[in-house]
Amino acid sequence: MELNRTKKIPLVLFSFCLFYSTISVYTQNIPLSWYCWKTEYKPLTALQNCVKTPNEYEKIAVSENSFSQWLRFFPIKSIGGKVLLYNGKEKVNQSAQYAILDIDVGTKDLQQCADAVMRLRAEYLYSQKKYNEIKFNFTNGFECAYSKWIQGYRPKITGNKASWHLSAQPGNTYLIFKQYLNMVFNYAGTASLEKELKSQALQNIVPGNVFIKGGHPGHAVIVMDVATNRQNEKIFLLAQSYMPAQEIHILKNPTNTKLSPWYSISEITTIVNTPEWTFYSNQLKKF
Repeated sequence: MELNRTKKIPLVLFSFCLFYSTISVYTQNIPLSWYCWKTEYKPLTALQNCVKTPNEYEKIAVSENSFSQWLRFFPIKSIGGKVLLYNGKEKVNQSAQYAILDIDVGTKDLQQCADAVMRLRAEYLYSQKKYNEIKFNFTNGFECAYSKWIQGYRPKITGNKASWHLSAQPGNTYLIFKQYLNMVFNYAGTASLEKELKSQALQNIVPGNVFIKGGHPGHAVIVMDVATNRQNEKIFLLAQSYMPAQEIHILKNPTNTKLSPWYSISEITTIVNTPEWTFYSNQLKKF
């Protein structure tokens, strides 16, 4: 799909998105099926159009229909709004978020940090009809594959063991997909997801990579976009959910407020400081 760049448009026309004085809007013929939970997709609400790239930086090239591209055009609910928990209450800490992603958090305390990463990855694969690639391991090592789920099989949990049992009608509706995800969220987490992912060099960072520390507790944040300048200095955006389960949000940069919400690789030695967790640079992983 080809990107079309329009002329600069006055801020007053699109006050929803936070820019400086003008914005450069990128439009694209994105099928609604890319974001299945949405009844309408508005390109102006895409992350690409709602978070300004700093001067002298340009977005890195990404492949068409890739996870990176899917994240880049992810719909944004609000800039600077309040993060809500799964129960509708406001999160206590309202200082971490720059923007809120337009995707539900569910009604149970399930979609926390690693769960949000798995949700985004699974939603992308579902939108591309790559059902055989939707699979996540439980913390006990059991592989919960969506390809089995749509055949009517369900995991039976006995103690610390899980096994497949044919106990439901075959189906592949979006509701069935969401039921699968809730099962994954119940039995998978940072400890299991960290083992599934592969190491990624910080200099090779791309949208869809994940900073993750497995454990109890652990944490995970996902790279939403990456830009670079002529000196090949890369900057990136991060998003997270947290505990309790809450709306996924773009994180501010607490170390460099002028660059925020972008993070710069050039400012990272070994530590990546985010508002609610500190990662090491070697904790960057990829799917």
